[in-house]
Amino acid sequence: MTQSMPVLRAVLALAIAAALASPVRADDTNTPSAAPTADASAAGATESNPKTLAKVQVNASTVNATTTAPTQGSLVAVEPQSIIGSLYLQENIAPTGDYTDAIAISPSTYTIAPNGSGLMETSVASIRGFQDGQYNVTFDGIPWGDSNDFTHHSTSYFTNQDTSSVTVDRGPGTASTLGDATFGGTVTVESIDPKDEFNLHPYLSYGSWATAVEGARIDTGKLDDSGTAAVINVQNSDSDGRLTYSGQRRQNIFAKLVQPLGDNTTLTFGGMWNKINQHVPWGASKAQIAEYGPNYGLNNDPNSQSYYQYSTDKITTYMAYAGVHSEFDGWTIDNKAYTYAYNHFGFNGLDINGETPNGTFCDKNGNNCQDPDDVPGQHMRNWYRSFGDILRVSKELGPGEIRTGAWFDHQDNLRWEYEFDDTLDVPAINTTGAPTKGSASPVDRVMTDSLTTFQPFLEYQWNITDNAWLVGGLKYDDFKRNLDAEYNQKTGTPLDYSTKWNATLPSLAFHYSFTSDWTAYAQWAKGFLAPNLNLLYVADPAVSDSGLQPEKTTNWQLGTTWNSDDLTLSGDVYKIDFNNFIQKQKIGSLTYFYNGGGVHYTGLELEGTYMVGGGFSIYANGSLNRAIQTESNTWNPNTPHKTAALGLIYRNGPMYASLMDKFVGKTYYTANTNDDTPIGGYAVTNFSASYRFDLQRTDVKDIKVAFQINNLFNNTHINALAGTTVADGTPLFWTIPGRNYNITFSADLF
Repeated sequence: MTQSMPVLRAVLALAIAAALASPVRADDTNTPSAAPTADASAAGATESNPKTLAKVQVNASTVNATTTAPTQGSLVAVEPQSIIGSLYLQENIAPTGDYTDAIAISPSTYTIAPNGSGLMETSVASIRGFQDGQYNVTFDGIPWGDSNDFTHHSTSYFTNQDTSSVTVDRGPGTASTLGDATFGGTVTVESIDPKDEFNLHPYLSYGSWATAVEGARIDTGKLDDSGTAAVINVQNSDSDGRLTYSGQRRQNIFAKLVQPLGDNTTLTFGGMWNKINQHVPWGASKAQIAEYGPNYGLNNDPNSQSYYQYSTDKITTYMAYAGVHSEFDGWTIDNKAYTYAYNHFGFNGLDINGETPNGTFCDKNGNNCQDPDDVPGQHMRNWYRSFGDILRVSKELGPGEIRTGAWFDHQDNLRWEYEFDDTLDVPAINTTGAPTKGSASPVDRVMTDSLTTFQPFLEYQWNITDNAWLVGGLKYDDFKRNLDAEYNQKTGTPLDYSTKWNATLPSLAFHYSFTSDWTAYAQWAKGFLAPNLNLLYVADPAVSDSGLQPEKTTNWQLGTTWNSDDLTLSGDVYKIDFNNFIQKQKIGSLTYFYNGGGVHYTGLELEGTYMVGGGFSIYANGSLNRAIQTESNTWNPNTPHKTAALGLIYRNGPMYASLMDKFVGKTYYTANTNDDTPIGGYAVTNFSASYRFDLQRTDVKDIKVAFQINNLFNNTHINALAGTTVADGTPLFWTIPGRNYNITFSADLF
């Protein structure tokens, strides 16, 4: 991209927004929903302590920098935060999108949605170079994810319509920040809350790739004098997807009930159910992209391993919780019990990129081969269920507040996979020359595992003066893995093994308020990542288990935030040392894991929104990032050298319009010094506009029409490595989804 491109994009933004601006009155208060309520987890926030309450108090009818900013820092945070509020989620994220589409706008963040927003799991979601699985994602304060590697199925839980705000915490937080992967930070997703008045909000969206979304949100309002209120969102979506023969159908239901119990206690029930049927490709080689185009995914040839009917995911998930929050006599008690589950049946061709010929299933001696024309495939299942509890207790004590509590979580996991003859629709004999997958059996793996985590914490906030406070604490983590495998993954042999690790994590942070609009912080903290289940995918885990330590980070961060009516501005510098990097080595017939090396991270991040006047505001953010692996002295994979965003927003009365450009600098897809080819930097520009019509009717409050064009300049370049082929290890890539649009109609009834 040439140096003139940002200027050209900004000029185009001004021209489009000016053309769309309608001559509405400046005092018109019929504006879109208000902006963010921020996550307060980094500071252990409680409603009873205003010094730690990281909430942006806004009026839905107010138009200022705080309510309009796509992202903004927190005035009470003790580490870098980007708060993404409901306005940005409603106006700028595609109706099929999810939290990964939201965080893409924030500094130092790099995400890939190859099939279109929310139409396939995000393949890359990098924050400062930390990948999915190296940071927490929470929903209403509940850490969730796969216990084997702590990654997240971004399309399999809550939708954008279930979400009120998303916060990117770029750091391990304080001692009260809980989760198995505080290593790289926390993405906090907060759900919608019931409204005080009854409302029916239907919505309907159509867009590119035959995409359709139908849904409705129902708010009961306060049902009686007790204040009982509930909200439910029901949604269905269908799409052919941007990649060929890669369609998705999704149904989602979310509900929340809030019940006050007296003046000081509130009981909350939340629940979600989600179902997905989709056809999922594995990426495309450069040769396939050149021959079939950048949107190549699967095909419709039943004689091919890339046939879309052979590559299908059927996924059902649920989550439910019950929470109680109570405040009395200087005490605050917050407890949340929860459960969630994931059930995935997966089907795929053995090598959907075509390098493995058909008819390759034989026993380990090369006998009993299937017909040479039969299509080889695989069937798998991944099921897990977690249940747990989070208790937080705080008490005003001396010149501050003491906080303590604990998180308990237990997850059970079942995994199996076997080879399959897709042509005959029967299990197949195993692949030639692969005796480690069990003799002549079609089974690749059959295993159950569990992870049990217990994290107690203790911290104290010392209010030094009215403007300064210091918070320090300690968290202890104890986690235990158990694996019982009839056919273990990678080895194909039986294994029954249990192991446990623990870690002690201190933190210290200082916060200072220069004025009510301007604050600063300094932080030192330890982060950690629980060891991956793949440590047990060896014949004898005890070889390396005894001395292995969890991966840890040591974070130093310094930052400041300014939030006022005309300007939101925040910036930070950081230095992170990642050590205890878990690596593997094979000696003879034994594979063992060991701690060695790590990554040095340093960077600078800025973000801000300025109200120009007349309904216009300018948004910008940027980051300079460096992440070097210490042993090889090579650049960390999937870590952009820099990121930047520039946007122009028009918000006045019933009208909203924005033009946002996000730039991601070059990345390396491997740390292998023999292949140091980078993926070049790229920019994607998105336009959105909406208008709310007031019909002056008692049964229809208003009707809203919204329009989005994503990737306005149709950039379809390669932007990430997808993996490699099964047979020859040929690199596979993802490309940027081409220009696409959606139009959404919604209403507020009664």
